[in-house]
Amino acid sequence: MTSDLDFYAHVATRGEVLGAGIGTQPAQWEAALGTDHLDIEEADLLRRDYGLVELSFQRDDDAWPCFGVSLQVHRLSQDTASQVPAPLREVYGEFAPAVRFDQLTDAIAKLGHSVEPEPDAAGASPGIHRHRVPGSGVRIFVRVREGTRRQADAVWSLSVSPAWWREAG
Repeated sequence: MTSDLDFYAHVATRGEVLGAGIGTQPAQWEAALGTDHLDIEEADLLRRDYGLVELSFQRDDDAWPCFGVSLQVHRLSQDTASQVPAPLREVYGEFAPAVRFDQLTDAIAKLGHSVEPEPDAAGASPGIHRHRVPGSGVRIFVRVREGTRRQADAVWSLSVSPAWWREAG
C-alpha cells in the first residue's frame, strides 16, 4: 500500500507527479491531476494551483512548458480534503495534515537517495531551513519551531526547478 509519505519521497527523488514534471504541458498536467485547479496568467507566465501541487509555466511560442513544480505541504494543516487532488488520493490514499522531516528523509533513504542541508540563503524566512536531494536537485523546505513538538521539523514545501539544479551544480 502506498502512502502520502511515498508520494513525497517519489517527488523528492524523481521530480515528477503521476508521470508529469518539468517540461510537461498544461493539458498533460490536467490528464494527470484533473481539471479542479485555479489558473493565474500574467503575460507569458501561468501559475496553476491544485492546492497541494502548484505549477509554473512559461510561454514558448505556442507551447507552455512547466518550469517549476512545488508541493505546498503546509496547506494541508488547514484542510487535506480540498487541497489534495483526487487522482493523488486515489493512488496514495489519505494525506496527513503534516509531514515530519525525519520521516521523509528515512523514506528518501529507502529509495537510495540522501538529503543534505543547504546554507540558508540571505533573506530566507526565519524558522525555515533548506535541504536538497543531490540526485534529483529537489529542494525541501523545513519549518523549525521552538517549543512545539507537534510541528517541530515539519516539511513546509518541496520544490522542483531547473534553476535550483544550475545553482547546486
